[in-house]
Amino acid sequence: MTTATTPTPDPTERMLRFHQPEKTLSHLGPAPDQAGLAALLGLDPADYRTRLNRLDEHNRTAAAALAAAPGAAAHLAGLPFRPGEHVVAVGESTTADRLSWFEILRHLLPDGVRCTNLAVSGSTTTQALANVPRLASHRPDWVLCMLGANDVQRLDGIPLVAAAETRRALRALRDLTVRRTGARWIWLTPTGVHPERVAQYVHFRRAGLAWAAADLDAVADLLLAEPEATVDTRAAAHDHLEEDGLHLTPAGQQRVAAAVLEALGTSPTRPDQNTALTGPEPQP
Repeated sequence: MTTATTPTPDPTERMLRFHQPEKTLSHLGPAPDQAGLAALLGLDPADYRTRLNRLDEHNRTAAAALAAAPGAAAHLAGLPFRPGEHVVAVGESTTADRLSWFEILRHLLPDGVRCTNLAVSGSTTTQALANVPRLASHRPDWVLCMLGANDVQRLDGIPLVAAAETRRALRALRDLTVRRTGARWIWLTPTGVHPERVAQYVHFRRAGLAWAAADLDAVADLLLAEPEATVDTRAAAHDHLEEDGLHLTPAGQQRVAAAVLEALGTSPTRPDQNTALTGPEPQP
């Protein structure tokens, strides 16, 4: 699979990729305009717009590469999303990333399919559950949910959220949203980590933060046992991680988008029913 060219990383670009103040400050009233958002990130409005446009152009290029891949036409035709429907993503930094799999996917969906990304960097399942009213207010027809990676982060060895609470919150998030909106639900597993890089990353080390592959696998096993469709993204994101060992590179995000496209585009029915979906095997 051809991958789009990776933008040159810099600290401001990283902030812009993973943090959207308009989401986390929504309780304060109407979202700031672009000038206000630019100021929060220490940018002038013109630079802010230029950077946003560059990130979106990367997503369009990644989407075009996926659409040109062998077999992609059949997968695109098989996607369950129809014009007039609203697809909403819920998640943490993997999905909130402005170069995320969901931001790529939106450029692959038919005209007339509306996409809203409600993912918030750092979100736990409990925090996502507290945001059910906001999620329901968007009246989604479909919800794509990738959560759990922050629950299993360890603070000096202690998990942030107990496994039983993760299970309860994920099920409650789904049940309450479906009850309020009638949305159809699709799970995505957390993507995985590189434990050695996580341990060496200076900011995680100073904060006493760590992630273990076994903990993320336990979340994936939980999701794969649920009755809804689940896309297993772990193989797709294999060895496509940033220097921190946790966040996906743009190439990794493109591979997750490919996994979603392949899994949902080859499901025998619209994934309203019990279906386990897996992405492609990692490429050498």
